Amino acid sequence: MSLLEQLKFDDRGLIPVVTQDARTGVVLMQAYADRAAIDRTLATRKATYYSRSRGKQWVKGQTSGHTQRVVSIHADCDGDSLLYRVEQTGPACHTGASSCFHAPLLEEGASASGLDGTLERVYQTITERLATLPENSYVARLHAGGLDRVLKKVSEEAGEVLLAAKNGDRAELATEVADLLFHTLFAMAEVGVSPADVAAVLGAREGKSGLKGPKEVG
Repeated sequence: MSLLEQLKFDDRGLIPVVTQDARTGVVLMQAYADRAAIDRTLATRKATYYSRSRGKQWVKGQTSGHTQRVVSIHADCDGDSLLYRVEQTGPACHTGASSCFHAPLLEEGASASGLDGTLERVYQTITERLATLPENSYVARLHAGGLDRVLKKVSEEAGEVLLAAKNGDRAELATEVADLLFHTLFAMAEVGVSPADVAAVLGAREGKSGLKGPKEVG
């Protein structure tokens, strides 16, 4: 018997589906699927679900354009829920948020540096603003100026960091570094690079020396 045949559907013929961004690992949404929706997903690689309120199948992004290309599907150990890992185009949530899980009931504790979680939240806010372009938003205004305008801000803020460090002003340096990080995250979001992408590069470098050994020196 195939794994598909072993799935456990509820009395309505549905099974919960958790959808995760395959690139960042962020949980995007949770929905339901019936057997026909799963078959369609397998055949097309387009994430297909079953709407309990409308009583019919729906393909994610068919009307909004915020599509999900399915990279892999896994069943849990009991066979009563599925995990879709997808390549998400645009925001996953109908509110314009990048993920449907954007209303915290309990915030994760700060890390030792206090930076990684903050940077991730700032990045998520930037991507949400880029998706919705709300009126009177700094992100929307800067985006309207094009990528060159964003990159100019990164260059300007980098110069401010150098001056603050040269002056030895700790408070000023912290402020200027924060501005530089914000605009760097902005540039990343414009190009489609996530903090997870950067973390992966840094992680791969951990434990590796940048110095050449004696035999490598000419």
